[in-house]
Amino acid sequence: MSTDSVNPVPGPGRIEHLALPAAAAIGRMLVLGGGYTGRRVAQALETAGVPVLLTHRQPSPSGREPGWLHFDPDQGALPTQADLAGVSHVLVTIPPNAGGRDPVLESLEAQLRRLEPAWVGYLSTTGVYGDSGGAWVDETSPTRPLLERSRARLACEQAWRRSGLPVQLLRLPAIYGPGRNPMVNLRNGTARLIHKPGQVFSRVHVDDIVGAVLHTIVLPSQARPDTLILADTCPCPSSEIMGLAAHLLGCQLPEVQRYADVAPTMGPMARSFWSENRRASSRRLRDDLGYRLLYPTYREGLPSCSGDFF
Repeated sequence: MSTDSVNPVPGPGRIEHLALPAAAAIGRMLVLGGGYTGRRVAQALETAGVPVLLTHRQPSPSGREPGWLHFDPDQGALPTQADLAGVSHVLVTIPPNAGGRDPVLESLEAQLRRLEPAWVGYLSTTGVYGDSGGAWVDETSPTRPLLERSRARLACEQAWRRSGLPVQLLRLPAIYGPGRNPMVNLRNGTARLIHKPGQVFSRVHVDDIVGAVLHTIVLPSQARPDTLILADTCPCPSSEIMGLAAHLLGCQLPEVQRYADVAPTMGPMARSFWSENRRASSRRLRDDLGYRLLYPTYREGLPSCSGDFF
């Protein structure tokens, strides 16, 4: 099968003809987690003609919203087997719970087994690799998570592997896209220009997560690696993408600050963000599976978000 024929391009007017093979391959898609990424995956699949169930922690506002599935295991809100009838593919975007365990496996594993899905995608993090000192990591690199939340992710990955379901682990770096990018921070006054020598960050545009998911779903099962990094090709200091954001907005950058000076004022989450330094490689996705990134670097991806402002 030609990779050109299945390479999806999310977005109005662009996905329709390229994603049609996905519609033929998927009976019904269950997307667990209606957040930033899950919602965009569901929208792209619906555009391609795929029936989608998207879970939310709240009941449907109208009580009959098409495709709306109430799922909140903490409150005992679980779908029935009838709710899940016809599901052939599953994407899990829900993070570990407060105890560091996977809430989907804890509450739905038996039901998922009965569905006998053809594919289960689990969105994880490149944080499972820990700190590589700025060196490249790929799917063959050892996992040495340092942060508690990354250790929880690795534990959930291992639980999914033990489930026996046809799981594909999709490891993501920092996600950006419309409504979630440095231009937003510059506009609302929360942007900080911080310099830490040698520090780089990998990132991926949310639409390339969507594209990679649709691309891998329609591949033969034997052609899908069990672990896949989704990332662009240009890890860089945060100051680089901040500079482009300021240029696109026509505004000044905030005053540069040294990390050593500001670290004591940061919260635990911000400090953890800066505590690890690695470059995540998506060569397997691009070269082995033939997926062409919509936004190979932030230089293409960030301007695509400027419609939020102009």
